Amino acid sequence: MAEHEIDEHSGVATTGHEWDGIKELNNPLPRWWVWTFYACVAFSVVWWVLMPTWPGISGYTKGVLGYTQRATVAKEMAALNESRSASMQQLDNVNTIADVENNPELLQYTMAAGASLFGDNCATCHGSGGQGGPGYPNLNDDDWIWGGTFADIKQTITYGIRSGHPEARFNTMQAYGRDGVLSEDQIGDLVEYVLALSGEQADPAAVERAAVTFEQVCAACHGADGKGNHLLGSPNLTDAIWLYGGERATIYATLKNGRAGVMPTWAGRLTSDQITALAVYVHSLGGGE
Repeated sequence: MAEHEIDEHSGVATTGHEWDGIKELNNPLPRWWVWTFYACVAFSVVWWVLMPTWPGISGYTKGVLGYTQRATVAKEMAALNESRSASMQQLDNVNTIADVENNPELLQYTMAAGASLFGDNCATCHGSGGQGGPGYPNLNDDDWIWGGTFADIKQTITYGIRSGHPEARFNTMQAYGRDGVLSEDQIGDLVEYVLALSGEQADPAAVERAAVTFEQVCAACHGADGKGNHLLGSPNLTDAIWLYGGERATIYATLKNGRAGVMPTWAGRLTSDQITALAVYVHSLGGGE
């Protein structure tokens, strides 16, 4: 280590540190930086005293002010809920879609609340825009398996489908192949029959053979004309709207193995006014009935 000396170029004393001929100057810190550092130290000491700061074995120091972010958030949420309560209370008295549509201010609030609830609770299955997917109904069209009135939609949301709730909607699409009710040939003919009902190209001979089978095992739910029944939750087979898909392979899988999708119950998870807002929003997506 080199001895302290005065640098000939700057006139500043060196620290005595030298490396590869380069000597370190002993320049003092700027006065403003030193005072800023001291101020930060003083501020931190005051902060430690006033605010929750140090963790302990069974808790933490609460601070003189006793401030907590959780309490602040709870207070803000309480204020928000109070501001919403008047509008939400109005939803408890909604019995028809007209009760909301005839009140522009309530309609605006309900649609905003419904959209938020949909995004939080429904979009995972039905998509952010309600477009659905295989096994999850498209809520943007006018095809409703269990009915598309406001009351129907609210009933479905509240209790679900095959959810286990005593009031849940329930039906059974039997596994005709797996249960041995129909042979492979009969199922193959029924596939052609269903395709013909929806206007797709199908084998005429198979369609003719399947007519009796359809009447015996399918018409009770789907109707003799295949147009379905809202009361039974049986889909309309004559349109081009398919819950699981309208390809031959998919229809075959449905007939052979059955379907038993579940729509969860939201009773107990959402309040009645939230369910009303959600039903209004869903009704608006597909035009309802």
